[in-house]
Amino acid sequence: MRLLVIGNGGREHALVWKLSQSPRVSKIYCAPGNAGISQLAECVSIQVDDIPALQGFAKEHDIDLTIVGPELPLSLGIADEFRKAKLKIFGPTRNAARIESSKSFAKELMVREKIPTAASRTFDTLDVALTWLESCDMPLVVKADGLAQGKGVIICETKAEAQEAVKSMLSDQRFGDAGARVVLEEFLEGEELTVMAFSDGRTVIPMIPAQDHKRIGEGDTGPNTGGMGAYAPAPLATPELRQRILDEVLRPAVTGLSRAGSPFYGVLYAGLMIKEGTPYTLEFNARFGDPETQVVLPLLQTDLLDILEAVVEHRLDQVPVVWHEQSAVCVVLTSEGYPGSYPSGLPITGLPQQSSESVVVFHAGTTESGSAVLTNGGRVLGVTALAETIPQAQEHAYAALKPIQFKGCYYRKDIAHRVL
Repeated sequence: MRLLVIGNGGREHALVWKLSQSPRVSKIYCAPGNAGISQLAECVSIQVDDIPALQGFAKEHDIDLTIVGPELPLSLGIADEFRKAKLKIFGPTRNAARIESSKSFAKELMVREKIPTAASRTFDTLDVALTWLESCDMPLVVKADGLAQGKGVIICETKAEAQEAVKSMLSDQRFGDAGARVVLEEFLEGEELTVMAFSDGRTVIPMIPAQDHKRIGEGDTGPNTGGMGAYAPAPLATPELRQRILDEVLRPAVTGLSRAGSPFYGVLYAGLMIKEGTPYTLEFNARFGDPETQVVLPLLQTDLLDILEAVVEHRLDQVPVVWHEQSAVCVVLTSEGYPGSYPSGLPITGLPQQSSESVVVFHAGTTESGSAVLTNGGRVLGVTALAETIPQAQEHAYAALKPIQFKGCYYRKDIAHRVL
C-alpha cells in the first residue's frame, strides 16, 4: 500500500516509523516531514493546512490511505474533503474534530453525556468574564477556546493572575482567534493521565495509558508546553480505572458525537485528572497525542496499518489489538527559550546512525541542509527507550541522549519521576 502521512513532528515520525514496519506498506510519503522522517519516507513540501494540494497529491500518487497527524488540518475539514473525493483518510470530520478545536463544544458534550469534568463557564466578553471572576475561588484554570498548540491553558493561583490571563486572550489577542472565547474552569488536584483510543464511530479500543509532563521545569514547574516527555504504561491506570475510563469517558464521548450526527472516526485522546479514583476529563483531542504517541506506538504489537484500515472501513471490532509487555520512556530535547521564542537552524551532533531495538530518536523540529541536521522548532527531538520496567527505560533514555548536542539544548532530568 502507498501511504501519505500529514505532519512534521515527533508524533508523525513515530507514525511513519511504526507504519514502515508493516509488510503491506510499499511506499510512504510525508508532508512536509522532517530530517528524521526523511530516512523512512519521501518528504514532500506541502504544508499541513494546504488541503487542495494534499488532496491533489493523494490523487496524483495513487495514495491508498492518508493519515492525519496534527489537529489543524482536521479542524479545517481535511477528512470531509478527502471523503468527498473518494480518498481514504484516517481522521475525524471537521464537526467531530470540534471536540478538540472548541473547548466549549467539548464541555457541552461532557455535560450532556454526564462525563465527569471540572465545572466551567465560557465567555467571549471581557467585562462579563472579569465580573464573574470576582466570585471565583482560586486557583482557577483559564483556557483559550480554540487551538493554541498546547499552550492555551494557564493555571492561575491568584485573581490578579486570572484577570491578566483573561485580558491577554480576550483583549490582547495573545492566541489570536483561538482566544476569542475563553473557558474559565475549576482547578482539579490529582494525578494526570492520558488515554488514547481507536474509534470507528461504534467500537472503541483504548491504547496503553500514558502520562506526559507538560510543564517546562523539573518538578512540574513553570509554563505549560506541548509536552516535555512521557512514559507508558502509567502504573496509576489499574485495570479497574481503565474500565471506568472506557465506560464513563471514551464510550460516552463517541456515543454522544454519533448521536449529534458527527460520528468519530480516528483517535480520541482523553486528557484526564484522576482525583480520589474518579477520572475527570480535562480535555479531548481528535488525534494522536504528542509526545504520548512516541511511548505508546513502540509498545503496539499489532500491525498499525491493520488497525487504521479497520477504523476507516468501520470494522474495528474485527481486529485484535495486542500490546508488548514492556515499558517506554520518552525525553524531549528543546531549543533554548521554548515555550517562548527560540533560535532555529542550529546544527545537531551526536545523533545515532540508526535506531536500535531498545532506543529510537524521534525527530520533532528538525530540517536538513546537505548532510547536516539542524534545529527547526521548539521541541527538537524525543529520545524513546524501551525496557522491562519504567526505571530501566528511563535510565536507557537518559544514557542515549547524552551524546546528542546542539547549542542551548534543554531537557528535563526528571521524566517519569512520579513512578520513581
